[in-house]
Amino acid sequence: MVENILYNNNITRRLVLLNRYYRMTKFYSFLKNTAFKGGSVVVVFILLLLGVEFFILDISTLLNNMVEAYSPKIIFSIFLISETILGIIPPEVFIAWASKSGSPWLFLFVLATISYIGGIISYLIGNRLFLIPAIKNHIENKVAKHIAHLRKWGGIFVVMGAISPIPHSMVSLASGLIKYNFKQYLFWSLFRYVRFALYALVIFKVFVSD
Repeated sequence: MVENILYNNNITRRLVLLNRYYRMTKFYSFLKNTAFKGGSVVVVFILLLLGVEFFILDISTLLNNMVEAYSPKIIFSIFLISETILGIIPPEVFIAWASKSGSPWLFLFVLATISYIGGIISYLIGNRLFLIPAIKNHIENKVAKHIAHLRKWGGIFVVMGAISPIPHSMVSLASGLIKYNFKQYLFWSLFRYVRFALYALVIFKVFVSD
């Protein structure tokens, strides 16, 4: 009985200290701004595509043509390169493409897995950059903000990189640069699947085939 009370008190004390730390490091403000940006990205992306479809061309037809003209292997390969090299192409484009495939949710799972693997590759690249000091220093300057956030918030920031508009590959690269625990990185990065599922719930409703 006494042990349970002490245990609960310790948990409460830790939560209070953690909450105070997050307030001091302005994590809650960062979380709110990131959530707003994430929602805005989805809304802008949908409105942009709908605008293009209404005024310029039929997006649904374009996506269908992509499905017919290019094999999934080609699209998946392009996506892997994009997700490894700083997220060149927004994942939303590929999610919209998946909506037109014969198995939208299966393709979405494959895309999420490719994104997860791309992040791991970025982590390993960052982890090995110490072999080339000049490049390492250059990259560290490019992702200095992400490195600072990682050192303050650890795994929580990896989660933010997985589910928010923050480029997952850049967070992964920064994680490798500071040699963030690899097993913890792998665990927190699993939230990448959550991001793809949430975005698909919106995008599939717009572009999924009848």
